Amino acid sequence: MTEPGDTLLDRLGRWLAGRLQGESSGYEPYTPSDAETLRRTLEPGDILLIEGNQKISAAIKYLTQSTWSHAAFYIGDALPAPEDGSERPRLIEVTIGEGCVAVPLSRYRTHNTRICRASGLAPEDRDKVVAFMIGRLGLKYDLKNIFD
Repeated sequence: MTEPGDTLLDRLGRWLAGRLQGESSGYEPYTPSDAETLRRTLEPGDILLIEGNQKISAAIKYLTQSTWSHAAFYIGDALPAPEDGSERPRLIEVTIGEGCVAVPLSRYRTHNTRICRASGLAPEDRDKVVAFMIGRLGLKYDLKNIFD
């Protein structure tokens, strides 16, 4: 989709981002994540590491020499439940296609995950980080510089 004021680099960046978000073939999780178990275990401020299944995930894992290609920030019940009765968003993540969005835990039910928790982080500091992340919802990636 072309937007007003788009440059050629904006359009190329969106095209490449779309290609990189396609699913890789052959991805199978070792131990799928159970959203309810994650919800009981996670605390606001935790980072959920995710082994992604997109084409870009393979590149990230190769370049970082890590199993994990994506991370999402757990916010607990900081956002209201949707009025339509759908699952409450409890994670904030940033993707090249969507930007900064809130998503439910079930988004990663078919992925390998690991929880990272900062030790020694005071509850008021956790609250500040959660508020900071919520304040970033809606921001987008600058895709015109994707080739840099």
